Amino acid sequence: MTTNSSTGSTSLTSPIPDTGQTSCYNENGREISCPTSTESYYGQDANYESRTPSFQNNGDGTATDLNTGLMWQQSPERDGNSTINASDKLTYNEAVAAASSSTLAGYSDWRLPTISELYSLIDFSGEDVSGYNGTDTSGLNPFIDTDYFEFGYGDTGAGERIIDAQFASSTIYVSTTMNGSETMFGVNLADGRIKGYPTNNKEYYVLFVRGNEDYDTNTLTDNGNGTISDSATGLMWQQNDSGSGKIWSDALTYCETLSIGGHDDWRLPNAKALQSIVDYGRSPNTTNSAAIDPLFNATQITNEAGQADYAAYWTSTTHANMSQVPGANAAYITFGRAMGYMNGSWIDVHGAGAQRSDPKTGDPDDYPTGHGPQGDAIRIYNYVRCVRDGDVTVNSGS
Repeated sequence: MTTNSSTGSTSLTSPIPDTGQTSCYNENGREISCPTSTESYYGQDANYESRTPSFQNNGDGTATDLNTGLMWQQSPERDGNSTINASDKLTYNEAVAAASSSTLAGYSDWRLPTISELYSLIDFSGEDVSGYNGTDTSGLNPFIDTDYFEFGYGDTGAGERIIDAQFASSTIYVSTTMNGSETMFGVNLADGRIKGYPTNNKEYYVLFVRGNEDYDTNTLTDNGNGTISDSATGLMWQQNDSGSGKIWSDALTYCETLSIGGHDDWRLPNAKALQSIVDYGRSPNTTNSAAIDPLFNATQITNEAGQADYAAYWTSTTHANMSQVPGANAAYITFGRAMGYMNGSWIDVHGAGAQRSDPKTGDPDDYPTGHGPQGDAIRIYNYVRCVRDGDVTVNSGS
């Protein structure tokens, strides 16, 4: 069944393209028919379709996003050998300089994208390759539309991992990670995450952008009834959060049954929507707050290191992988420190504003030292902030 829920404005400065996720999953990771409103797991990403991703190939090495108005460089290939590999990567400083000097397609106003601009390209029909042990990448599905953009995984011939497909942004973390390292936020289009990466001694793929310089600027209004409206995106937000952590299925139910501000059509936000309200100018270390505008209320928690901190928040977006149960994890956004267990202690490894993923259900005590190369904290009981409005079509029963 497909129904129209609401219609968004055509004059938005920061319209959010859909995530591209069309499959539904249960909490154990199995793909299921998208549930109806009376069934378990209703309210997940694929139940709600927003602006269909739409690009125009300009035929000159650029593509225009017809939703956001941003024009993009189509390929990270830089050295003219028609192969995307480690030789095409740049350091952060090199990337900033290369963007400002680029004259691609006759334009001279290229820039390194902000993290929100770069994240607008992410496509959650991709699959996380973290557990992939092969060497052939031809059948893999990256987190970007390869009909319009060229993509390369990590260069194993140069000693990289297949997963090393991190793309640079211009957004510098206002705090530091890894016990004092200056940090840039980037998007890994091989594993579908935002993480903080070092600005020194590491190289990244780059895609330059131009146009719509207001894209990632929020225009927030406190409606005085427990809701916040963002006229830049056309979305209305719950001003408070859930006040406690929940497993993913309970987060879906919490939003579907929420009634505040005279509205009862709330939903759990998808990953792109929730990321749109991260304020990358704020952090627990620098502003003693969550990475969100102070119009919002954010519950304070105590993190794994015993510090006063702020929670991570569930999204409705499944973070699919290549396992036998591809949908067991869902994406979350950190509005506090993105904690990890490194060298025997808990530290901020990826920064406030990272997007990672957790198991949808389970026991956090099963992960005493986190998970993955940086020991990402596994909490499972993440917090919830609901959303409504926007240009949304409801899909269920298919």
